[in-house]
Amino acid sequence: MTNNNNQIILNIRFKVKPGKKDDFRKQLSSLVDIMSNETNFVNAIIHDDMDQSEDIVIYEIWKGTQESWLQEEFPKPYRKEYEGVLSELLNDRMVSWLIPVAEWGSNLTGVSKKQSLK
Repeated sequence: MTNNNNQIILNIRFKVKPGKKDDFRKQLSSLVDIMSNETNFVNAIIHDDMDQSEDIVIYEIWKGTQESWLQEEFPKPYRKEYEGVLSELLNDRMVSWLIPVAEWGSNLTGVSKKQSLK
């Protein structure tokens, strides 16, 4: 299935070091505050994992493709500062790149349920 609306989703799971969750949450929230002003930013949601108490997950929606995000968004100066402190706060980070194919309950991606049934 193709990405008809030219959006990319980043789903990132952070394995936070013990005792560093509040510090990391502050860093992540500051990053989202800044990146939410970017032209291609659509939405972000930060989650606590109820089963893995030290994990934080972020779900981000961006206009564009994986390639355009890596070329345009990742090199931004504010991200370099953020990336610089992660080794002190995280044990691991797992990034999933997703393409929306169907959506219920909102219209953030512009992909309707009908499109997924084609």
